[in-house]
Amino acid sequence: MEELISAAQLLEFEQQTAYTMVRRIGEGGMGSVYEALQHGADGFSKRVAIKLIRDSVVSQHPKFLQNFVGEAKLVAQLVHPNIVQTYQLGRYRDAPFIAMEFLDGMDLLQLMNDHVARETLLPVSLAVFIASRVCRGLAYAHTKIGTDGQPLGIVHRDISPQNIMISREGDVKITDFGLAKALNFMVDGEGDVIVGKVRYMSPEQARGDRTDGRSDLFSVGIVLSEMLVGVNIFAAEDSSEERTRILDLEIPDFQKLCSDLNPALNKILKYALARDHNERYPNALEMLVELERFIYSDGYGPTSETLAQYVKEHLERPLPSPSSSSSPRKAPSRNEATTLIRRH
Repeated sequence: MEELISAAQLLEFEQQTAYTMVRRIGEGGMGSVYEALQHGADGFSKRVAIKLIRDSVVSQHPKFLQNFVGEAKLVAQLVHPNIVQTYQLGRYRDAPFIAMEFLDGMDLLQLMNDHVARETLLPVSLAVFIASRVCRGLAYAHTKIGTDGQPLGIVHRDISPQNIMISREGDVKITDFGLAKALNFMVDGEGDVIVGKVRYMSPEQARGDRTDGRSDLFSVGIVLSEMLVGVNIFAAEDSSEERTRILDLEIPDFQKLCSDLNPALNKILKYALARDHNERYPNALEMLVELERFIYSDGYGPTSETLAQYVKEHLERPLPSPSSSSSPRKAPSRNEATTLIRRH
């Protein structure tokens, strides 16, 4: 994979902007994300994240540039505790860049991979708490009204563990609205181009149909089920097979994949993963209510502080030592889980 920018270009970027790059913290096919320092008057500095696009993308994919700019304009209007904040849209050479909130922590994929390596699962209460915070952010984004008083019509379309950030303080935030569909900014090609990580797509997205907020809820259901049972039920060797499974695989009884799964959670997953979007939760708020009813039905449940302590243990210790109330559960082997999925 080509370098995003050379050392000389990096220096030029810093000279032309108010930012000093610290380190690269993420990389994808379209570009990279850097930790940076934003500078101001009288020695002011603030840690931020800078998203940059590859030179090849700038020259070969003008549609992506349009979407990138659309992302910045879109997310700038979203101010919510469960969505990564955008600070600035700038330009370096012919390409735009986005300065956004820097989160010290990990993404959900890193946390899940850590559990896979240890052959454990996230505590149920924390898995549901994370999913509930994602639903909080989506409930806000899906119903956001623009400055003209009209709904923005936002659908994220790429809810996946990579795009769910968890800070050291236990904050859960959705990031990367680059594939989001907003009526005011990105109106073309939804029926022509399938975007997003295939194994986390909704059936309508995999078909290239028009999507609404219920598509994101299907994706949340996939993420939640993966946290609970330790395997993505749609994962396959290639994206074509994953798309086929999303469209045709019979949704399993998750209690047969994880014997200690609470029946109430099994029901939540059933509604979230209904292939007919009319049979899913009608909106993110209703799914949020169901998730919170589950974790707080006894009057007390997980908080950001609970999650913060858990994340701290995974970031700083060779092996976590969770409390008895949050003891890890052994994950099924992926071969075992795949066999069960195919059987049901």
